[in-house]
Amino acid sequence: MALSAATLEVGATRTEVVLENISRTRLVMYAGASGDYNPLHTDEVYITQVAGYPTVFAHGMLSMGATGKLLTDWVGNGRLTKYGVRFVNQVWPGETLTATATVEAIREEGGVHYADFSVTTVNQDGKPVVTGSATARLDA
Repeated sequence: MALSAATLEVGATRTEVVLENISRTRLVMYAGASGDYNPLHTDEVYITQVAGYPTVFAHGMLSMGATGKLLTDWVGNGRLTKYGVRFVNQVWPGETLTATATVEAIREEGGVHYADFSVTTVNQDGKPVVTGSATARLDA
């Protein structure tokens, strides 16, 4: 059930684990699903010997999508009107990501209520990997 302006409060938060123990198989599956076959995400030889990273890392859009799911699970499908993030650190195989969304404002425009959110996703060590914001249209 979607949230309403009458029941949502500024400062309300929702936190959940959105990706657990990310595997290399999941990265390859995401590459196939997204069509993003950049070798940084799937080719161990390329990433270590050419690019100079210690191992492959997750697609930014994988962590963004998982963070977005936290939002849509909370506010309801089809209600996000704006969603943007910044990728602040790589996500490595084996990591677990936890996302938090916080209501920053509730406002009305033209008779429609909106909620503005901040979002942060961290790895198991509390290191941020995604930060951003979102806006959702609410029920009256």
